[in-house]
Amino acid sequence: SFIRVPLLEDESSHLDEMPLMMSEEGFENDESDYHTLPRARVIQKKRGLGWFVSGGWKLLCTSCCDWLANTCRRKKELKARTVWLGCPEKCEEKYPRNAIKNQKYNIFTFVPGVLYQQFKFFLNLYFLVVSCSQFVPALKIGYLYTYWAPLGFVLAVTMVREAVDEYRRYTRDKEMNSQMYSKLTVRGKVQMKSSDIQVGDLIIVEKVCSCFIRTDQLDGETDWKLKIAVGCTQRLPALGDLFSINSYVYAQRPQQDIHSFEGTFTREDSDPPVHESLSIENTLWASTIVASGTVIGVVIYTGKETRSVLNTSNPKNKVGLLDLELNSLTKALFVALVVLSVVMVALQGFAGPWYRYLFRFILLFSYIIPISLRVNLDMGKAAYGWMIMKDENIPGTVVRTSTIPEELGRLVYLLTDKTGTLTQNEMVFKRLHLGTVSYGTDTMDEIQSHIVQSYVQVTGQPAGSSSSSTPSRKPQPPPPKVRRSVSSRIHEAVKAIALCHNVTPVYESRAGVTGETEYAEADQDFSDENRTYQASSPDEVALVQWTESVGLTLVNRDLTSMQLKTPGGQILTFYILQIFPFTSESKRMGIIVREEATGDITFYMKGADVAMSSIVQYNDWLEEECGNMAREGLRTLVVAKKALSEEQYQDFENRYNQAKLSIHDRALKVAAVVESLEREMELLCLTGVEDQLQADVRPTLELLRNAGIKIWMLTGDKLETATCIAKSSHLVSRNQDIHIFRPVSNRSEAHLELNAFRRKHDCALVISGDSLEVCLKYYEHEFVELACQCPAVVCCRCSPTQKAQIVKLLQQLTGKRTCAIGDGGNDVSMIQAADCGIGIEGKEGKQASLAADFSITQFKHIGRLLMVHGRNSYKRSAALGQFVMHRGLIISTMQAVFSSVFYFASVPLYQGFLMVGYATIYTMFPVFSLVLDQDVKPETALLYPELYKDLTKGRSLSFKTFLIWVLISIYQGGILMYGALLLFESEFVHVVAISFTALILTELLMVALTIRTWHWLMVVGEFLSLGCYVASLAFLNEYFGIGRVSFGAFLDVAFITTLTFLWKVSAITVVSCLPLYILKYLKRKFSPPSYSKLTS
Repeated sequence: SFIRVPLLEDESSHLDEMPLMMSEEGFENDESDYHTLPRARVIQKKRGLGWFVSGGWKLLCTSCCDWLANTCRRKKELKARTVWLGCPEKCEEKYPRNAIKNQKYNIFTFVPGVLYQQFKFFLNLYFLVVSCSQFVPALKIGYLYTYWAPLGFVLAVTMVREAVDEYRRYTRDKEMNSQMYSKLTVRGKVQMKSSDIQVGDLIIVEKVCSCFIRTDQLDGETDWKLKIAVGCTQRLPALGDLFSINSYVYAQRPQQDIHSFEGTFTREDSDPPVHESLSIENTLWASTIVASGTVIGVVIYTGKETRSVLNTSNPKNKVGLLDLELNSLTKALFVALVVLSVVMVALQGFAGPWYRYLFRFILLFSYIIPISLRVNLDMGKAAYGWMIMKDENIPGTVVRTSTIPEELGRLVYLLTDKTGTLTQNEMVFKRLHLGTVSYGTDTMDEIQSHIVQSYVQVTGQPAGSSSSSTPSRKPQPPPPKVRRSVSSRIHEAVKAIALCHNVTPVYESRAGVTGETEYAEADQDFSDENRTYQASSPDEVALVQWTESVGLTLVNRDLTSMQLKTPGGQILTFYILQIFPFTSESKRMGIIVREEATGDITFYMKGADVAMSSIVQYNDWLEEECGNMAREGLRTLVVAKKALSEEQYQDFENRYNQAKLSIHDRALKVAAVVESLEREMELLCLTGVEDQLQADVRPTLELLRNAGIKIWMLTGDKLETATCIAKSSHLVSRNQDIHIFRPVSNRSEAHLELNAFRRKHDCALVISGDSLEVCLKYYEHEFVELACQCPAVVCCRCSPTQKAQIVKLLQQLTGKRTCAIGDGGNDVSMIQAADCGIGIEGKEGKQASLAADFSITQFKHIGRLLMVHGRNSYKRSAALGQFVMHRGLIISTMQAVFSSVFYFASVPLYQGFLMVGYATIYTMFPVFSLVLDQDVKPETALLYPELYKDLTKGRSLSFKTFLIWVLISIYQGGILMYGALLLFESEFVHVVAISFTALILTELLMVALTIRTWHWLMVVGEFLSLGCYVASLAFLNEYFGIGRVSFGAFLDVAFITTLTFLWKVSAITVVSCLPLYILKYLKRKFSPPSYSKLTS
C-alpha cells in the first residue's frame, strides 16, 4: 500500500461523494492544546515614568488605537508559511480556525444590527422621532399608544423573522462543522470534528497510485482531475514513519487563484536533504471530492484562508427596488407635510409660540406618512412567499429571502451558469460518421454486429488457436467486398476510440469493505457490473462507454499497458509507448500503442476539427459534417491513425527523448518532434457526443427572451463547449451570427477587437474570462455598453470572482435589475451579488440553493416564477403601497380642512382610538386583500410573456401614478370634510360622526374600485370591516363628538339610526366616489391596458 502526502487544504472527506466543506468566518486558533509548550518570550525594556513622559503616552495611545482598529477589522495580512508534517505546534503564527460561519449577526450584534437595518429606512426613523416627541408634554397629542403601538408591532414582526432566519443558518453551520474526519497521529488514527482541524495535521482521506478529485464546487466542472503524491514519501515502509522523518512544506501565501499553487517539500534528516517542488498537481483543495484511493494529506490552509472561502463574498442585505421607490416617495410626502405645516402656521400669522404650533401641526399631519405601510408590505411579502411555496406547478420551490419577491417582476438581465443549470452534465454518444455512412442512436446495433463479425473472422482463421472459436462452425462464404470494407472501417474506428483516451477503469469490490480492495485487485475481477470509468473529461468516458456497448470493452489500464475485451471474451493487450496529452493550445491528444499479439505499432490521434483538418489526408466531407453536427449541438471529435514501422518509431523516440532533455525552449522542441509524426494521417471517423440539456430549457429560454430579459451565460467551461450549448439550448437563435471575441492580452489588442465587434449588428458575443478581464480593465464602459446591446452573451472560463464582478458591473453601469441562477459552489458569489439570486438544487450539492434568495428544483420553473409570481408580487405591492399612502393622505387632508375652518387650531379632528382603528380594524382587511388581486390569469401571463416587458419599465409605481393618487386623496378629503360641514350646520356636533362614516365607506368603495379580479376573501374583508365599524358606532359613541367627552357632546344612537344621517352620509360618499368610477370606466374604454386587450 502506498503512502500519499498531497497537500490538503483544510478538510477531507469519507468518500461517499460528500463535498468537502470550508469555513466562512474563522476565529483565532484555539491554543488550549498546546499551552504546555514553551512559548518564545519577548524581553521587554523596563518602562518607567521617564519613558511615559518622554513620548511613551503617544506610543500607548497609537498602539491602543491600532489594536482596536485591528480587532474591529480582524483582517490579517496573508503570508507564505512553513508547515511541519504532523506537528501543528511548530507553526510560528496563529492560523484561522477551520469553521464555517454563514451567520450575519452574533448574540451581541443581533438587536443593534436588526434595529439599524430597520431605521436605515427614512420611514421608520421618522416614526421613531414622532413617537419620542410624545414624551414632551407640550407636544402631546392624544394617547401614547396611538404612536407607539404600530411602531412596536413593526419592530416585533421584523425581529422574529430575522431571528428565525438566523437560527436556521446557525443549525446549518453547526451540522457542517461537526462532520468527523480521521487524523493520523503518533498513536494511530483519531476521529476529530472538521472545526478542530489545524494547519500541519495529517488527515486521511478515503477512496491508490494516483487519485482523482472533482472540483465542481470550485470551478463548476464536474470532471475528475488527476492528482499526484509527493515522490519522496512514497518510499516509506509504514504510515507511522511519517512522524519519524523530519520534513516540512513551504507554501505560498493564501490567494484566490484555484488553478495554481507553488511550494516545496523538504526532508531534512536524509543525506543529502531532499527538495521536491510542489505544484497544483499535488494539492487537494477544500470542497473537492476524492474519487478513488486513499490519501494522507498535510493541512496547509484552514478556515478563512482556503481557496473556496477566498472566492466567496460576504452575503449582503438585499433591498428591493420597490422598497427604494416607496422610500423616495415617503421623503416626498415628508416635504409636503412640512410645507403644509408651515403654511398653516403662516396663515395663523406666526402668532404666539409658533414653533411649538409648527411642531404640533407636523404631529397632527404625521398620518400623511403611513406607519402601516411597512407592516402591510412586510405581511404582503410573507403572503407572496407563501403563495410561491404553495404553487403546485413549481413544487419544491423555497423562498429563503422573504424581503424581495417583487424583484422577480423587474428583472432585465438573467445571468446563468451552464453546467448543471442548463445542462445535466451527462454525455451521451449520439453519432458516428465514417464519411460514406453515418450511424445514429437507432442504428448502433449494426455497428455491434459488424464488430462481432470482424472478431469472429479474426479468431476463425488460425484453425484451433483459441478455444472461443467454436470448431463446429461451417466456413462461411466470404461476404461481398464492399461490406467487408465498411466492416473493417468500423472495426478500425471503434478500436481507435477504445484506445485513444485517458480513461481508467476502476473496480469497486463487491464486498464493499475497504479491507477487501487488495483482494479485488489481485483477482483481476473484470466483471461488468462493478466497473466504473474515470477520466478528466466526461466526453472521454462517454466514448469508452459507447465502445463497451458495441462490444469492445476497456477492462484494465495502468501506466504502461491497456487491455481490451472482445465480444467473444478474449483479452487483447496493448503496450502504451507514448502519450501526448490534450492541451487547450493543441486541442488534440495522441497515443502510440504496440499490439501484443502482432507487434504492430500504431499512432492514434483524436481532437477538435480545427486542429485535425490540417493533419489528416485530404477529404471532402469532414468540414461539412462537423458543421452539421455542431448545428445539432453535438461536440465533435475527429479520430485518425497512422501505422508506424519499428524503424520509424525508434527514430522518433530518440529525437523525442533528446528534445525532452533540452533546457532552452523545451516545449517548442518537443512539439516540433511530435508534429513530424502528425502528417498525412488516415482519417477514421468523426464522433458526436451530446451534453444533455435539462428538461424544457429551450422553451424556457425562449419565454424569457420574449419577455425582454437578456440572458448571459457565465461558465467555467471551454469556449467550444460553451458555444455548442449556447446553440443547442437556443440561447442564440438559429439565424443569429456568433461573434467570438479573439483572445486579447493588452490595451491595443482590446481596442482593435472592440472596434471589430462594434461593426457587427445583432450578433451574440462569446468571450473568454481572460479577454474579459483585459477589456474591463481598459474599456469598461464601452465594453458593457456594446455587450448590453447583444441579444445574448456567453462568457467562458470565468472564475467565481469574475462572475460576481460581471453582475456588479451590470448593476452599476446599467442600473437595471439582475438575477443570477446557478447550482454549484462556484456560483455562490454571483448569486449573492445579484439583486435576486436563484439556486437550483442540483447534483453539485446544495451550496448554491442555500445561499440563494429563492431555490428551485428545475431550471424550467424559473419561467413561472418570474412571469406569474414576479408579476403578481410587483403589481400587488405597488397597488398596496399606493393605497396605504392614499389612506393616510385623505385623513390628513380632512385634518387640514378642519383646522383651517377652525381658525388654524392645532386640535386633532379624530381622537386616538379612531385614528388607530381607522388604520387597522376598519380598513385593514379590504386594503390588505389587494395582495390577492391579479390583473391576468397565470395561463395568460405565461402565454404572452411580452406582458412582462411593461413591468420592467416600472410604470405600476412611479411619480406619475403617485401624483394621481395624491390628487384623488385631496379631492376626496376635501369633499368629505366640506360636505360634512355644509350639510350639518345646524347639528355641528355630528360632524365627526358623519365625516368619519363617509370616510370609511369611501375607503371601502375605493378598494373595490382598485381591484381587478375579485376573490371571495375580498368580499368577506369588505363586509367584515363594515360590520366592525357599525358595531363600534354603537359602543364607542363618546369618541364621535368634537374634542373629548368633557364637551358634553354625546352621540345618541338614536341620531345614527335616523334617515337624515343615512342619506347625508350616502350623498357625501357618492359625490366623493362616483366621479372616480366614471373616470375609470372611460379610461378602460379609451386607453385600455395591454393585458385587457388579450383577455377581452
